[in-house]
Amino acid sequence: MSNPDLKDVVKEKYAEAALRVTKGGSSCCGSSPATASGCCDPITSNLYNSSQAGQIPEEALLASLGCGNPTALAKLNPGDTVLDLGSGGGIDILLSAKRIGPTGKAYGLDMTDEMLSLANENKRKSGIANVEFLKEEIERVPLPDNSVDVVISNCVINLSADKDRVLREAFRVLKPGGRFAVSDVVTRGEMLPEIRKNVLLWVGCVAGALEETDYRSKLASAGFEQIELEPTRIYRIEDAREFLSGQNIDVDAIAPQVDGKFMSAFVRAVKPQKTGPCCGPTCCS
Repeated sequence: MSNPDLKDVVKEKYAEAALRVTKGGSSCCGSSPATASGCCDPITSNLYNSSQAGQIPEEALLASLGCGNPTALAKLNPGDTVLDLGSGGGIDILLSAKRIGPTGKAYGLDMTDEMLSLANENKRKSGIANVEFLKEEIERVPLPDNSVDVVISNCVINLSADKDRVLREAFRVLKPGGRFAVSDVVTRGEMLPEIRKNVLLWVGCVAGALEETDYRSKLASAGFEQIELEPTRIYRIEDAREFLSGQNIDVDAIAPQVDGKFMSAFVRAVKPQKTGPCCGPTCCS
């Protein structure tokens, strides 16, 4: 699939999700009924506790298509500037805005008009003032160099056809010492392309998921240090059995190449305090 085609598919998927929420549904379920947790998909369900859910409009929670909860794991301080890449309905950046307080600034970046409209409505309902939603692709962040303390994201970077550029942009906008703290889907070990294609039917964000070693390598190439990757959910074939069976896929046949190889992970990295050429003995220490 070419880059323009991929972007169109992602835009369509997220636009449909936003519209479902505005009509009283859940973003993650399509035409399927939601479970008691509000979502039919084990990847996107039960990511936020009742305390967090109570801080934001219900529509922000229902619009979540994430695979983790970066706000629960990221270090956020009062007064920080935070950027959420692919902010969707706004759940993660609204929660972050509460943690950084009125002296901080929270930016949500998204390319989908329907999601941006939903996010701004959720902002209005929440009464949170220190949030601004920006329209742009995550490969082109409309913020200055060295302007952000923390970059977060929730199951979006893996959807990009140019992950190296996304990571370079994240590095660029972070201040020296700034933190990269995202949830993403990653894979462990090799698998056949047709296996990825089949599992893509279950969860779209698996399509571009990086192998964990590649993720570390790309972060290092972008300039990041202190790179950590912590699995938060490992997906088993039973999680997808009902869905994949409904797509006429022989689940037992692909099970050995799928089981335990897809996971949600929390990915951390830090932009070095000193970047660029060394100017003397003190900056090299």
